[in-house]
Amino acid sequence: MAKVLEQGNNLILKLSTWEKIGGLHRDLIVSKDQLVSKTVFQNPWSKEVLKGVRAPGTGIPYVILLGSMRYKGGKDFTAIYKRKPVTVYEFKDGSFKRWIVTE
Repeated sequence: MAKVLEQGNNLILKLSTWEKIGGLHRDLIVSKDQLVSKTVFQNPWSKEVLKGVRAPGTGIPYVILLGSMRYKGGKDFTAIYKRKPVTVYEFKDGSFKRWIVTE
């Protein structure tokens, strides 16, 4: 399962081997200075949390969502499992506007 780790002045989204394959991405790294907010949501599948379309990645509705979610104005990286709560990390700059992760 994906884990967000702090290392020095960076946040690292550490993905398992299967998450790297399913999400078509490597581990992600961003400076802590870029973090705008960190919020926990109980329902990861709500429209409040998810926006856009999955591309590329793997998804089965209400079971798993791994990879990029693209929408007008940006993209998010998701590692969501079943109906477990997610933490949403929002950033001001970077390749992804948000990380949405079941931890």
